[in-house]
Amino acid sequence: MPFEENYKNISQVELKSENEEFESCTFKQCDFSDANLSKLKFIDCDFIECNLSNVSLNNTSLQNVSFNGCKLIGVHFEHANPFGVQFSFSDSVLDHSSFYQMKLAKVSFKSCRLLSVDFTEALLKHATFELCNLSGAIFYQTNLEKADFRMAESFSIHPEDNMIKGASFSKTGIAGLLDKYGLNIE
Repeated sequence: MPFEENYKNISQVELKSENEEFESCTFKQCDFSDANLSKLKFIDCDFIECNLSNVSLNNTSLQNVSFNGCKLIGVHFEHANPFGVQFSFSDSVLDHSSFYQMKLAKVSFKSCRLLSVDFTEALLKHATFELCNLSGAIFYQTNLEKADFRMAESFSIHPEDNMIKGASFSKTGIAGLLDKYGLNIE
């Protein structure tokens, strides 16, 4: 089991077989695009400037994992092992990814692009979307109680289709709660 290892510029081919566990490891500028990372375990790991687009995460453990400056396009996070799942994202691109039905209380997205991301039926209590572009993101039957959208942009959330009690919005972002009605807000 690799512990406190640093990996730089590696590809999926250089990872060991499934069921390997990485603890307190750092992955920097690695290209795992289209890789099968199924059944691997990442605990207290950091991914920095990595390409993880279209990775397969079937039963992958992601416990206290941070993604900084990463490309995660088309990733189905809901296929990961739900036990202890906890991660954060900063300065990353997650376009067309999915968090369908995931329990992600207190998840943090900072300076991320989340175009057409699916948050359907997800639990996002206390989530933070700081300086994020949520254009086309899908929120349906999503629990957004006490989530922070004050610095988010381009989101469209229908209050009657989601739980938003206690969520925070800026005055300029309030239009994202009303766009369904076709109102002109000036």
